[in-house]
Amino acid sequence: MRSIWKGHIQFSLVTIPVRIYNAFDAAQKIKFNLLTKEGHNPVGYEKKDKVTGKPLNSEDIVKGYQYGEGQYVIITKEDLEKVKLKSTKVIEIEGFVDEKEVPPVLFDTPYFIGPDSEIAAKNYELFAQTLKQTGKTGVGKVVLRDREHPVLLAAQNGGMILYRLRYPSELRNFEDVPYLTEVEANKEQLNLAKTLVDSMSVNFSEIEMKDRYYDALKEIIEAKIEGKEVVTVREEEPDAVDIMTALKASIESAKKPMEKAKGEKKGAEKKSAKGKSKTG
Repeated sequence: MRSIWKGHIQFSLVTIPVRIYNAFDAAQKIKFNLLTKEGHNPVGYEKKDKVTGKPLNSEDIVKGYQYGEGQYVIITKEDLEKVKLKSTKVIEIEGFVDEKEVPPVLFDTPYFIGPDSEIAAKNYELFAQTLKQTGKTGVGKVVLRDREHPVLLAAQNGGMILYRLRYPSELRNFEDVPYLTEVEANKEQLNLAKTLVDSMSVNFSEIEMKDRYYDALKEIIEAKIEGKEVVTVREEEPDAVDIMTALKASIESAKKPMEKAKGEKKGAEKKSAKGKSKTG
């Protein structure tokens, strides 16, 4: 695994050499190439002036910020150099907080963090264990690709993970979401809904987290490669059902697997008891 960043974690006077690694596997995304309809030749990214249609070279293109209708201010490479920040090789921890204090909506990209060397591994392990045993996470800042980002550092799987955070100012106002009301829920419906939630409560590890779109798309690609006929299944729209009827039916449906599991467990216990009485 190749690192994308090398530097130090720094809090107070403590400094730990580390490396950052992408936590996502980019290979899991299926990418398509643009081809000509006839001949299937690769199509390049064609740069043209949208007004005149004139083809452009890279040196003919500049960056502009639109501040009004048809009005732009040009930003040069030299301008961008002026806003480059110092300490690009330090994850500066500003404080330690409980992770539950950070709103989930602020979490962005995760990265793995590992020690920079065998020598750094001891201090790295000490910090990871400290975070784990205190239940705290470090919140600070780091410069990635010339831009400063707020980050959260947490213990995970015997090591540490870094989450790039969004700035609170980037979030829209939730009150702007249409159709939100302050109408109180029907008490009977609410009790049934709670019962359904309780009956479906499981550990996160029991829920299958699988990219079904990726698998289905891969099957289509492989079938086409092998010259097979591609068959698609059209999902039918579910019937609209009264909320009370739907809740009651859902609760009954959720009970059946639970009752079956209980029956199987009792049967296994009886067999175990018979086996013990025979051996006794």
